[in-house]
Amino acid sequence: MVHIFFPLNGRSKGVRTAVSTLVLALALASLGGCASVPPPDGAMSLAQSQLRAARDAGAADYAPVDLDFAQNKFQQAQAAMARSKYEDAAALAEEAQADAELARAKARLGAARAQIQNKAEANSRLRDQIEQSLSSHEAPQSQQSGLPAQQPTNDMPAPSSSMLQPIPQGQGFQTLPQSNDQGGHP
Repeated sequence: MVHIFFPLNGRSKGVRTAVSTLVLALALASLGGCASVPPPDGAMSLAQSQLRAARDAGAADYAPVDLDFAQNKFQQAQAAMARSKYEDAAALAEEAQADAELARAKARLGAARAQIQNKAEANSRLRDQIEQSLSSHEAPQSQQSGLPAQQPTNDMPAPSSSMLQPIPQGQGFQTLPQSNDQGGHP
């Protein structure tokens, strides 16, 4: 496509200035439109939802530092959006999202550890109750039978059944034939 411009010889100087200004404005507008970055609305909403998920997972209790980093990055991203610095806002929103994901993961880990600790303590209490119950049942039974209560001993354990095999003949105690010179007994 070829554009032919005719000289504005017969026109007034004001018209020439207006046309050249209009051409310059259109050129700058087309260049500015190609180079501009759209607002990172998707990244901002994703970062915000990750922050909410981290808070819901208990990150304020289990990962407060990481949650604080995420919240600060998100606030910086909002400020960059307000200044129309969309590239900076997109980068900060991605950082906020990553920090919020980390805080959420740490919160889930901390909650799982707390749950394991609670279960271990509950198991320990149940073991203690069982031991107390068994010891209280053993004492009355031994007293009712008239036998003394057996005290636990620290004796050596019995050998395993694999060690209790018969001794082959000729390898055990030897018997000696009796001789007659034992004090005159026939």
